[in-house]
Amino acid sequence: MFGGQVIAPSNSPHLRKSAGEQVNGAEEGFLHSTESNDLKSTITPLSTAAIMPSPILLWRFKVLLFFLWGFICCKTGWDSVMRMSVDLRDLFLYEAFLYYNPLLLVTMMVWLWGVNLWVFAQSTVSYAKIFDLDQNHLTHREVWKVATWMTIIVPTSMTAYLYLYSHGELSLAASQPVLLYFAVLMFLIFPFDIFYLSSRYYLLRTLWRIVFPLQAITFSDFFLADILTSMSKVFSDLERSACRMVHRQVATIAWFEADSVCGSHSVAIPLVLVSPYIFRLFQCLRQYKDTREKTTLFNALKYSTAVPVIFLSALKYHVFPDRWTNFYRPFWLLSSVLNSLYSFYWDVTRDWDLSCLTRIFKFNKPSLFSYLLYGRKWVYFWVIVSNLILRCTWTYKLSAHLRHNYLTVFTITALEMVRRFQWVFFRVENEWNKMSSKSNIQLSVNETSTEEAKLLSSTDHNV
Repeated sequence: MFGGQVIAPSNSPHLRKSAGEQVNGAEEGFLHSTESNDLKSTITPLSTAAIMPSPILLWRFKVLLFFLWGFICCKTGWDSVMRMSVDLRDLFLYEAFLYYNPLLLVTMMVWLWGVNLWVFAQSTVSYAKIFDLDQNHLTHREVWKVATWMTIIVPTSMTAYLYLYSHGELSLAASQPVLLYFAVLMFLIFPFDIFYLSSRYYLLRTLWRIVFPLQAITFSDFFLADILTSMSKVFSDLERSACRMVHRQVATIAWFEADSVCGSHSVAIPLVLVSPYIFRLFQCLRQYKDTREKTTLFNALKYSTAVPVIFLSALKYHVFPDRWTNFYRPFWLLSSVLNSLYSFYWDVTRDWDLSCLTRIFKFNKPSLFSYLLYGRKWVYFWVIVSNLILRCTWTYKLSAHLRHNYLTVFTITALEMVRRFQWVFFRVENEWNKMSSKSNIQLSVNETSTEEAKLLSSTDHNV
């Protein structure tokens, strides 16, 4: 009785309407329901958008977290170092620096490569065509995303190592660099379609072609091999770190002995240092075999000049001091000057094209960056002078007997990567100009042949 539905009689005066009023009422009801549905569909996305923060606010929050994380790492690391005694502090820092400075330098190179790709994307240079990349290649944003994670993971592991070591947890401290190196290796060889599988496969395939140049050398092959020559110090430290991990010398004093298997007098150090130059030398010989161009032989000679610099320096630990000072040291100085000047000459005259330098900074859209760099004479002087200076200081890194001051060597290695970073712009630009000129020549030849065919056909028709 109370919950039943009340049905009004159909002849009730309150429900009695004319036919027109009924139609109008139906239309009004339909319009009202439609408006209410539209209003609901409009309100729902607005309410969802109101819940989600704006991209700018989200980006600022991420930056705030990043700086907060950086402050925590610096504070924890500093406190951990201060806990160590003064006589062991320098050795403690040297060991920690050896394990982590290679990955820090690799992270820096990834950041710089992202900047290179950003400039290429803004300009008219098609780097995807130069490197023969597919449509799934990494953009500068994705490269920066990888660099961001590397920037977070590597210092975090280093901070954990410093903290655990200073608090006496030696076994846990020793596991930190081991786990980090294992994670990096698994990231590179992980076979499943995650973490940019195609890009990782492209990198590993190119590295394989560099080590074993059994096929025709592509631009990507010798371009990456040139970058690896700037990272020879990184590979040397990676070898020493891996050696200590294999022999369980991490967080111990066994590696303090210079003549030990993983010590600073190890024969493996010059062998690893010279490896990128040997790979590049074999590439030049392979190019000569395929093309018979004598220029590739002079390029091979350039890389061969790095061999005496490395091995004459390493001889200091295996000969008498007087013998080194009076006989080997002058040859080492001479080979160092020859290598630096020859490499500088080749950069300016062969790898770069000074007639069109800085065109790569001509962006498709107006930009302050393009305005400051495109067509400016100071860019010429800066690139040439800085390249000469850093080519000369690079000898310091190649010389094993000058590597005791690890902070100085780290700085010089970082500067060499900056030199290679600016070298990339003009080397890629030069290659793009060569490809464009070949395309224009081919296009003109095709047009000429087409016109000749038309003329011949018209002559035959007239005959």
